[in-house]
Amino acid sequence: MSDTIIELKNLSIGYGNKKVLQNVNTKINIGEIVGIIGCNGAGKSTLLKTIRGLLPKQSGEVLYFGRNLGSFSEKELAREIAYLQQSVEVGFGYTGKDIVLAGRYPYMKWWQGESTADEELALKCMEYTGTRELAERPVNEVSGGQKQRILLAKVLAQQTPILFLDEPTTGLDMVYQEEIFRFSKSLTEIGKTILMVVHELNLAAKYCSRIILLGDGTVIADGKPDDVFTETVLSKAYHAPVRVIRSHNTNEIIEISTKEDSSRYQRDRELLKLICCKGNVC
Repeated sequence: MSDTIIELKNLSIGYGNKKVLQNVNTKINIGEIVGIIGCNGAGKSTLLKTIRGLLPKQSGEVLYFGRNLGSFSEKELAREIAYLQQSVEVGFGYTGKDIVLAGRYPYMKWWQGESTADEELALKCMEYTGTRELAERPVNEVSGGQKQRILLAKVLAQQTPILFLDEPTTGLDMVYQEEIFRFSKSLTEIGKTILMVVHELNLAAKYCSRIILLGDGTVIADGKPDDVFTETVLSKAYHAPVRVIRSHNTNEIIEISTKEDSSRYQRDRELLKLICCKGNVC
């Protein structure tokens, strides 16, 4: 039996006639945590939405377990893939538990309500994401970070083999950002597969088993973090000089950051003088 759980064949995506990415070919295996990275506008979220079936592809194929995406019903897909969107609007009055219980809808008939077992599972998921005390609180009254962790509990309650997370650390402080990556790694260790859009390159280097780097309308690199996170590759993708610092003892990546561009710095200084200084006097 193949370990491949998702396969993209010559996939081209975009909006209408506008192409965002072309000829994407990759296989994603069971238990991987794949970080999708790239500069703003590179197509990260568009890729995730397209392979989930939320946006139509322009050409190519998306396969799950060797089966074409188009052959799945929406409920079948919802039993295979839990998707945390980049931004989720929650109606007034819904509690934390209400939101998490919505993750159980793929398993219910239209006339059914949530069972006691569903409620118990929802509360366990909230406990795991540190939101159990928010179960009866209206989601409109919690912080952005708390809301994000409630939505992660919903994804967990869906009990799918595949999770798509679009910038899951949005609104979270430094501690919870790393916690989300640890949470994701723990899930892959028990056999789940995760694709996540990531901006925190240092955390991606530490926790992701694989990186897909997008840029200039294509996949620039696809491989292990050590192979993708090089100064040459990242500088090309982000159109800026990037510094990668590795440990002398273990060669592990310990910091990824941009280098200071002296010519750009000088140009920006001159522009700031024109913008901010009155009568050319600062």
